[in-house]
Amino acid sequence: MTALMQPEKVDQYRQQKTVGYDLMLAVDISGSMQAVDFSTATQVISRLDATKDVVGKFVRGRQGDRVGLVTFGEHAYLHVPLTLDTIAVSKMLNDTVSGMAGNATAIGDAIGLSIKTLRERPVGSRVLILLTDGDDNASSIPPLEAARLAKQYGIRIYTVGIGKNGPVPFPDKFGRYGMAEVRMDENLLKEIARVTDGQYFRATDQQVLESIYAKINNLEKTESNETIFLIREPLYYYPLGLGMLLLLILVFVYAKFGVR
Repeated sequence: MTALMQPEKVDQYRQQKTVGYDLMLAVDISGSMQAVDFSTATQVISRLDATKDVVGKFVRGRQGDRVGLVTFGEHAYLHVPLTLDTIAVSKMLNDTVSGMAGNATAIGDAIGLSIKTLRERPVGSRVLILLTDGDDNASSIPPLEAARLAKQYGIRIYTVGIGKNGPVPFPDKFGRYGMAEVRMDENLLKEIARVTDGQYFRATDQQVLESIYAKINNLEKTESNETIFLIREPLYYYPLGLGMLLLLILVFVYAKFGVR
């Protein structure tokens, strides 16, 4: 009878409310990010290496914020959904390689994919930081059209241009370095930022993102929704097992000492 009542052990876990921003990072990992114009006299540093260092420090300092990662080249991918685990975001970005999403640059698609995630978040703290070194040449969504859509959803876009414009040192397939022309459309990046009430920055060193911190901190923080998880553990098998054991004992006793 007790087993038929299906007793359960119920543990309740409450997800703590957090106050912070919803930050989506869209990072260019196209082939041109192999350019090594961030190199020093003693170390060869590519654009992607510098980006990983700058963005990694930025992400690890966003305690309490929900951070996500979109990576893009010829195609855009949601690499990490919005999460409070900023360390995981930093590690996932650190594992990316130039060209792994294609050698072309799809800025518009990266913005569109970021909008798809951010539009579900509370109004007032939706922020996209777009880091790229190139010119849009592969998007199915025109970048300015995507920017206007972001504006409709209240998403502010901060655009960051990575590296120098024009001839830069670039490795060939044999690992040798020569000069290659890399064109950055700064006017496009400035217009994307203007349309969404954001700001354009030129990342020539690791200090540039400090300016973005101040801008983000002026935004209204929002509170995430509270979620309650109920974990149920069935306990009916304990009385059921006891009943089966008693039944086996009765059968054994009856077989050995039963009435003739």
